[in-house]
Amino acid sequence: MPTHVALLRGINVGGRNRVPMPELKALMAELGHAGVATYIQSGNAVFTSTEKDPAQLADQLEQAIADRLNVSCGVVVITKDELQQVIDDNPFPGEDNPKALHAVFRRAELTADERAKVAQAAEKARAKGSQDEAVIVGRTMFLHTPDGLGRSELSAQLARTAASKTGTARNWATVHKLRSMLDG
Repeated sequence: MPTHVALLRGINVGGRNRVPMPELKALMAELGHAGVATYIQSGNAVFTSTEKDPAQLADQLEQAIADRLNVSCGVVVITKDELQQVIDDNPFPGEDNPKALHAVFRRAELTADERAKVAQAAEKARAKGSQDEAVIVGRTMFLHTPDGLGRSELSAQLARTAASKTGTARNWATVHKLRSMLDG
């Protein structure tokens, strides 16, 4: 039964940083991971590993992707329990549209400076009439974008900050699909 999720950042976007999912799956199996299954082309994989430290797994996978696939991308690895905690921590449980809610997964908690920049971005977005919200819980930032992420003023403001450059976002439908994949 898979126990971890690997989330790759910035791959297969606009034809650059191509990482075909069959190649990612094969690479992870070569690294000794078992039960590897991928989901959609944006770089999601569930797997089991004898290595328990998510940071070690992320470092190993980042390096292997760079070395073997010639793609430099960020990787966040979370455990099954951590993914369940993100779901439990959802500050927007009343949102019915899974594409209006995103979890931005990070390897580390946001610093005080990064938190301040998120608050500034939210303030600037509100000043432009945006209804979007960002809530940080642990090392996950939840983005609520009722009009869609592509039209989100908050997302545009956050893109200008380092706080968003070190994380990788997944919509709520993907979060739940990955959780169900972890159950086998």
